Amino acid sequence: MQETRLRQMLRAFRQGRIAEDAVMETLRELPFGDLGHSKVDHHRELRQGFPEVILGQGKTLSQVNAIAREMLRYHGNVLVTRVSPAMARGIRKRFAKARSNALARTVIIRRGLIPKSGKGKILIISAGTSDLPVAEEARETALILGNEVETLYDVGVAGIHRLLHHRELLRAARVVIVVAGMEGALASVVGGLLDKPIIAVPTSVGYGVGLGGFAALAGMLNSCAAGVAVVNIDNGFGAACVASLINRL
Repeated sequence: MQETRLRQMLRAFRQGRIAEDAVMETLRELPFGDLGHSKVDHHRELRQGFPEVILGQGKTLSQVNAIAREMLRYHGNVLVTRVSPAMARGIRKRFAKARSNALARTVIIRRGLIPKSGKGKILIISAGTSDLPVAEEARETALILGNEVETLYDVGVAGIHRLLHHRELLRAARVVIVVAGMEGALASVVGGLLDKPIIAVPTSVGYGVGLGGFAALAGMLNSCAAGVAVVNIDNGFGAACVASLINRL
């Protein structure tokens, strides 16, 4: 349940515009909604500042649609991540206001305005075009969490002049997400240039010895640049959540 909606309900109760029984019925369902196959955490937004997000991977279309329907009872907007093209089509068919991003593998069901919650801009940087699925997942997540987002794509260390050409954009960001595969060196470069929090996202992009992103993960964890934190391989969603929390401070 959104904090603003709960506050409105409590004000209405104090003013006598809503009955005590109605308040109690709403609060009974506040912790979670039990669908049998899923227990939807309606309380998460009050605890963490943003609602639960649906991971489409490993779920059936009917499960995802049921969870989304339950979430929309209390939340204005719903994000589904890691969806297949077929699942995206199925969600759009069920929810007329659903919008999908095929590259990010996300679907957003948006019923209202997304209130701005960040104090500055989150800049998402990708080393290469092959890293865009993860970068776009981060962008979609950061946007629905109420942030202003800028992107700077395909500026990896093999052509570092492409990054340095955008110094003003780099300096204007409050938080930076760096998405890179191969050896993951871009996060260290950006960390050495800026006095901003850097969230590094290793991707599984790369050839054999890259080991599905482990080489990039190890390189980022061993960064000699201060201020670089690292999330899991291909975890654009997690990076955007951390960046959003930082951007609210």
